[in-house]
Amino acid sequence: MQTLHQPPIEPAFVQNPYPFYDRARAAGPLFHWADYNLPCTTTHAATNAILRDRRFGREPVDQLPIPDHLRPFYAVEAHSMLELEPPRHTRLRALVLRAFTNRRIKALGPEITQLTHDLIDGFPDGEHDLLETFCRPLPVTVIARLLGVPEAMAPDLLKWSNAMVMMYQAGRTRGDEDAAVRATEEFVAFMRGYVDQRRADPRDDLISSLIAAEEHGEKLSTDELITTCILLLNAGHEATVHSMGNGLNLCLQDGHRPGADPAPFVEEIFRIDPPLHMFTRYCYEPVEVQGHQFQRGDQVGLLLAAANHDPAAYPDPTHFDPARTGPAQLAFGAGLHFCVGAPLARLELQIALPILFQRCPDLRLTAAPEYADIYHFHGLDRLEVAR
Repeated sequence: MQTLHQPPIEPAFVQNPYPFYDRARAAGPLFHWADYNLPCTTTHAATNAILRDRRFGREPVDQLPIPDHLRPFYAVEAHSMLELEPPRHTRLRALVLRAFTNRRIKALGPEITQLTHDLIDGFPDGEHDLLETFCRPLPVTVIARLLGVPEAMAPDLLKWSNAMVMMYQAGRTRGDEDAAVRATEEFVAFMRGYVDQRRADPRDDLISSLIAAEEHGEKLSTDELITTCILLLNAGHEATVHSMGNGLNLCLQDGHRPGADPAPFVEEIFRIDPPLHMFTRYCYEPVEVQGHQFQRGDQVGLLLAAANHDPAAYPDPTHFDPARTGPAQLAFGAGLHFCVGAPLARLELQIALPILFQRCPDLRLTAAPEYADIYHFHGLDRLEVAR
């Protein structure tokens, strides 16, 4: 296995990581990323195989040390189905899916449509940052309505979400960690009070449905419920914002527009510039993958974006082609931990992007967009436009 060096905070890499992925893929389906001290996948086949292999999972084999100042953050993570394996993951996911149904998501279509029009109506006459006026408020408002949280809380939800996901950023600082812990404590305090309200006064919202959901006589505990709501906001909102921003950047730079059926167009957006570039797994028993022998306890980095640009799976992978065929893109993962929010993210982009370009046919960039230094996430810092 070849060893490669690439600081994940290097400006050139932040702006365009794909040449490094190509170089790594040329070294084989797996390479050793020295800066992370991790073997990492480069191909669609290797990434997909490990995502679906139950001999790999999210829970570490041995308990990882947690510094005292980060205990409040990881106390919430301890109840996240994103970080758990069966049997607890199975129970939590089944309970969540009883409430977070496809029917409930599809029913949001008219609200997403109206919200999209409302946001466009509020665009200023001159230049503005489309992330702030459109890409961020749309998904956070949808999640707030879905959960049943007052929309007036949206600025706080955004603030808490942005602070907490910095825990996954390469090169995070103690200041980032302290901000994430403060956000966690504030978020948990708010959610605990709100869950108590909904237990006493159920409504037609996701929190009430999560409270009522039951699987084989078991329900979500309050801590599990709080963590699930935080996960739905943080994971779903952050990924959707980045996907929408990345997709709009691509459209505005290259002139792409959604057609009569926006679904394949949106799927190609998720493939060509996904919002999450690395996800990790732990090995649970000795296993050989693509010629490399993993041992119990080993960790592997799954480069989702490199897999989505694998020319063996997607010929001419840098070309935007909504009509392309090939395996399912891996922006949402695969297997046991496939993103529960994927249907909502898809629906939001499928509705919002066509309306935006119908209402603003002359929308144009007024400044060169730059990606934020937030790897493993991959999203823009600003998207300055005018119409």
